[in-house]
Amino acid sequence: VSTLFSFLNPLNEQRIGSMLQEAFPDIYISLSSAILPQVRVYERHSTVALNAYVGPILSSYLEKAQNGLAAGGFNGHLLIMQSNGGVMSPELSSRFAVNTLLSGPAGGPVAGQFIGDIHGLNNLITVDMGGTSFDVCLIKDGRAAVTTEGEIGGYRMALPTLYIETIGAGGGSIASVDREGMLRVGPKSAGADPGPACYGKGGDQATVTDADLILGYLDPDYFHGGAMQLDRRAAVRAIDINVARPLGLDINAAAAGIYRMINVNMALGVNLVSVAKGHNPRDFAMVVAGGAGPIHAAMIARDQDIPIILVPRGSSVFCAAGMLMSDLKHDYVRTYTVELERIDLEHVNAICSAIRDEAVATLRKEGIPAARIRTAFTADIRYLGQFNEVNVPLPMSAAGEVRAQDIDYLKQLFHDTHDKLYGYAMPEAALELMNIRLQAVGETEKPSYKPSPHAGSDASRALKNHRQAFFEDGFVNTAVYDGLQLKHGNMIFGPAIVEEPTPTIVVPPEFDLTCDA
Repeated sequence: VSTLFSFLNPLNEQRIGSMLQEAFPDIYISLSSAILPQVRVYERHSTVALNAYVGPILSSYLEKAQNGLAAGGFNGHLLIMQSNGGVMSPELSSRFAVNTLLSGPAGGPVAGQFIGDIHGLNNLITVDMGGTSFDVCLIKDGRAAVTTEGEIGGYRMALPTLYIETIGAGGGSIASVDREGMLRVGPKSAGADPGPACYGKGGDQATVTDADLILGYLDPDYFHGGAMQLDRRAAVRAIDINVARPLGLDINAAAAGIYRMINVNMALGVNLVSVAKGHNPRDFAMVVAGGAGPIHAAMIARDQDIPIILVPRGSSVFCAAGMLMSDLKHDYVRTYTVELERIDLEHVNAICSAIRDEAVATLRKEGIPAARIRTAFTADIRYLGQFNEVNVPLPMSAAGEVRAQDIDYLKQLFHDTHDKLYGYAMPEAALELMNIRLQAVGETEKPSYKPSPHAGSDASRALKNHRQAFFEDGFVNTAVYDGLQLKHGNMIFGPAIVEEPTPTIVVPPEFDLTCDA
């Protein structure tokens, strides 16, 4: 149910909802005034339609999950991941099902922030390369980038969502030669079944994983810690038929071309969240996740001039780890369209007070004590007459009220942000407020790392063997280390390969690697 002006006056919409509930007691009802009470009718209609579509399915699933957990003696709290990087209770997940639609990769940036905090770094770019996709998110000053212009299946979703660029680049990305004789890698993927040709499951397409194997980055006898044997002959055959022969190259040159192409594609993904948004990649550290990510990370970092790469232990389960670290998080929005010169501060503070009280009450119901609740207000501002607005922090006094001097500071924040995003600002132009937003966070307990003792720089105890691996223009004899045997302080100088049961880290000649605490 979505009526034209329910964001200003929800009474008619609420009455329709009550009538429907009375006539059809078992029906799932979504009201736009509850899901997204803000201006712009198309985005609001689309968002509430998505909620109505997925809500009944998710509600049924969560009910079965909770009953199953209860029957199994589970005494903890079930929490559901959201697209905004937070978690919420199953009850709220059932009502606001649309909040979960883009939650799959949202745990990655949360885990990235945790890793960054350990190292005292708050400017990060998280990258996660799996089998089919490459997810990138930028974290500036400890806050992950957020967008209200999400899309799923061609439908707009205007709720706050972590801004994660996803491109079709993964270990299963298929390499081919098009009709113009150009090499293409992705976005199509061989998936996990049949998967890359080297999996030996009948796949005959050339993939990134096949190229990584031929280039010596993967050990056919130690894939998944030795649990899976890779078929090098199948990889050679797939690359020969699909890439090498059509391009008139030998197998090694074709594999190197696939490796370089996928690295360029992923570097462009990093560029989309950084340079395209007014950020210099040189000012960020890159946190690398996914089983395939650390194989390609150094080349992406070199392309974008990123100075440091962090590869956490367990990088292949990065999103799952991030979900376990997530705070409860709820987003609220109220529309108030007014020129800043004519703003009614009393009305602004009434809006802020009302949604703050609602947010705190919701988090308290979810079991969060008052001392662990944080709230942050922002405002959507635009130049008068423009269509797109910019979200900036809403300044407030220590008592939580917006004052006249706060509006002056708000204007300057908007001009500075607009200049960074779009390359210009118009300080003399009139500004218009569109929406007031609140993000309420209920902090959960976080894990802590116990620092391990320093064991010196010598990593020779972790050396497994040597093998030929491809770097730049040819194969070189490359040291291979057991990542689980590396100790705090151990240093490795490229070229080198570090193997763990799931991720493999490639250290090119001009890079070095240090095992931290």
